[in-house]
Parts: sequence; C-alpha cells; structure tokens
Amino acid sequence: MRAIETDIEDIIVARYLDLQGEVCPFTYVKTKLALELIESGDVLVIVLDQGEPIENVPRSVKDEGHHISKVERDGTAFKLWIRKV
Repeated sequence: MRAIETDIEDIIVARYLDLQGEVCPFTYVKTKLALELIESGDVLVIVLDQGEPIENVPRSVKDEGHHISKVERDGTAFKLWIRKV
C-alpha cells in the first residue's frame, strides 16, 4: 500500500486509528503497535485529543525516526499522518 507522495491528497493510508478518549501513555503505546503492523514507507493516520496526547505522541513518533506528513485539527481532535521509516 504505497503511493508516490506528490500531494497530501495522494497518500494511501495503510492504517487508521482513532485514539480519542485514550490517555497518555496509552496513546503512544497504541500508535507504536499500529506502526509495527505496517510496512516502511506506509502511512498511519491517528486521531488524538488535544492536550497531552497531541503534545506527546508527535514528539515520541519523531524521536523514533518517523515522519509526520500532516497535522489537521478536526474540531477538538487532531489527525496526524505518520509515514513509517
């Protein structure tokens, strides 16, 4: 499940995970487990609540070497597009 990334709309999402209502550190643990299920180069989209989840998960994902392709606010939640390295 790969696409050449020319624009964010061209991204093929390998996995989608809604983590609204989850608390840290479970938001990152579940994100990490989902990343383990996809191939390098694939994209995981996660939905996070504001506050600690949106502050901590992107930082931890970047620390692991993955790339955040896009962050989008969706009401009180945030969608993150993560490309696995």
